[in-house]
Amino acid sequence: MGTAEAAGGDPADEKSLTVLEALHSTPARRYLSAEPIPDDVLWAILDAAIRGPSGGNAQHWGWVVVTDQQVKDRVAAWYRDNWDAAYGSRREQILSGTAPQGGLTPRGFLGAEHLAHHIQEAPVWIFAVLRGAADATSPRVGSSIYGAVQQLCLAARAYGIGTSLTTLYGGHEEELRELLGLPADALAMALIPMGYPAQGRWAQPRRRPVEEVVHWDRWDAKRSRPE
Repeated sequence: MGTAEAAGGDPADEKSLTVLEALHSTPARRYLSAEPIPDDVLWAILDAAIRGPSGGNAQHWGWVVVTDQQVKDRVAAWYRDNWDAAYGSRREQILSGTAPQGGLTPRGFLGAEHLAHHIQEAPVWIFAVLRGAADATSPRVGSSIYGAVQQLCLAARAYGIGTSLTTLYGGHEEELRELLGLPADALAMALIPMGYPAQGRWAQPRRRPVEEVVHWDRWDAKRSRPE
């Protein structure tokens, strides 16, 4: 992805991104404007997504692009209900910094809360759908599509378009299947709302130091990172 021109169209940013620059500067963007995304840009992003890994090159996926406001409004209601159930009662605790460590930071909470209340305003939604996943029992079934989802997010980054990966619409699989007309064996594995950022910036996501989470040959075997 050295230049977005290679994928078709012009990148939103004047500076072309290297692969590593994109990998280090693609945080979840949850404040999204309603500005439309041009069709040629959307097609280029999707074309990059399908170059992602697929076990055995089976490509048992489908990508449902949603711009229908009625569909978005219905799913957004489920999303807000799930948000309130999972996080609403903990709002004061999280914002005051007294919540247990390891969860949402106050800043992260406010961004996620904003998305929960405004997700229907994002101009484009993409549902990443996997065939054969509806009745799957393997905990690794998502490995057949999540790599491609990340490529979609990185391609969007090249065009200055924000994304986030969420599954907070969950618990409504049958209703969603009917709403989107999905095959009986298919499951929506993720929802990616897309839009030009309304606030915030492209920044490196905060993570624990790589030395803390990398193990050499066996768990808890550590090495120092070279200077």
